[in-house]
Amino acid sequence: MLNQIIECARMAGEAALHYFRAPASVLHADNKFNDADIVTEADRASDAIIRDYVATHFPGHAILTEESGEREGASDWRWVVDPVDGTTNFFAGIPFWSVSIAVQYKGVTRYGVVFAPALGELFAATLGGGATLNGRPIECSRESKLSRSVVCTGFPVDKDRNPDCNADNFLAILPKVRDVRRLGSAALDCCYAGAGFLDAFWELALHEWDICAGVLIASEAGCSVTTIRPDRPFSILVAPPALNTQILALISPEPCKKFPGKI
Repeated sequence: MLNQIIECARMAGEAALHYFRAPASVLHADNKFNDADIVTEADRASDAIIRDYVATHFPGHAILTEESGEREGASDWRWVVDPVDGTTNFFAGIPFWSVSIAVQYKGVTRYGVVFAPALGELFAATLGGGATLNGRPIECSRESKLSRSVVCTGFPVDKDRNPDCNADNFLAILPKVRDVRRLGSAALDCCYAGAGFLDAFWELALHEWDICAGVLIASEAGCSVTTIRPDRPFSILVAPPALNTQILALISPEPCKKFPGKI
């Protein structure tokens, strides 16, 4: 099954890549929630390919995608898909975007694939079978000192109206680490933590399709994955065990009531 998921991700990624750095008139971006939340023709093309692939090869499987919602199935298998994770990057011509596909059985994620076509990187994992990048095993960072760590984060799409936007955590962590990155694809952020390119990643208020595959890949590469805000679903910290507790101590478990200061 993993090989078929990889085939599906490559097909979808190649279709999206045809639109990458195309004129805005070709990409045709539409707003969803606000100006920060967009969908393009690439998202739609990738979504259609994945849905058709599942319908053809696994007709009894359920599927949840960011662009098409949930389709129930006749079996205990479920696909969780972000056809283009990092659409803002994609639309801006920044190559850090990905196709993310996870496959669950009875609610447990068994397979995960994150494909970044513009970077030529394909991450994959099987539950209990380890994680790979382009077919080679990966493992998370062995860094144990926070001051030498490069960490990554992101901000919720409702940051224009909700002060509980991760800014307090950002300001708490920034002075403690070597540096902070904001790369723009949560699926790839998880994978980069798994590969040791980043020492850790955290973010609030993501969606299941953003991180389902990436979390499996990071976990299989040795990362700890912790829910940091149960009141805001899919708020996670992905980090090696040696850094996990140190970063958790800096992340507020309470909603931020106001912006803590200018960034």
